[in-house]
Amino acid sequence: MDFVLVHGTTQSPAGWDRVAKLLTAAGHRAIAVDLLTPRDLPVEGYAQHARDQYDGERPVVVAHSGSGVLLPAIAEALDARALVWVAAYIPDFAGGRSLRDEASAVLEPDWIGVDPTADPAKASEFLFHDCDPETERPALDSLRLFNPAVLAAHPAGAAPEVPSTVIVPTRDRTLRPDWLRRAGRERLGVTPIEIDAGHCPHLSRPAELAAILTGRA
Repeated sequence: MDFVLVHGTTQSPAGWDRVAKLLTAAGHRAIAVDLLTPRDLPVEGYAQHARDQYDGERPVVVAHSGSGVLLPAIAEALDARALVWVAAYIPDFAGGRSLRDEASAVLEPDWIGVDPTADPAKASEFLFHDCDPETERPALDSLRLFNPAVLAAHPAGAAPEVPSTVIVPTRDRTLRPDWLRRAGRERLGVTPIEIDAGHCPHLSRPAELAAILTGRA
């Protein structure tokens, strides 16, 4: 099985390294795409950018955090067999609101306006608070800002037709776990899977996350 791993707004693809190694060891192929480009693109442009980095067929596409805005378009461009939302924003398919419209309901209030790439202490407090010391260093090294305007402003399109899995980190300090639980049920019609982790379980709980991914695949 192929897994295409999509980084969020504050990390490079290196944030997926631990999960990718575990997926590979289990006999799968893992491709962490890089969404960073010299200029901002429309949603379809980022989907094609991901398509250009993948040479397989019908992968499971896994998105983290703000890249949930792009997940439906990337999944369509790659003809995905399934989608996985890891602490990821689920668009308002029925109402058409953007992440910017919903920010106060989606995000923890203390996180709004924080740039963790400019302050390692803030990164540790909000993103990596559940990482052990051995993990925190590479976690901090993975920090990188990717925040094109389209992520906040893009209105939701149609809901994806392929199966979805929603993973809710119960100790998330950036995206509200209660909101994500409700959005998974109401917007995708699925019962979320909970994991005892902060916002980045691919770093703090890679084995548990990889087991969920392989089990769902």
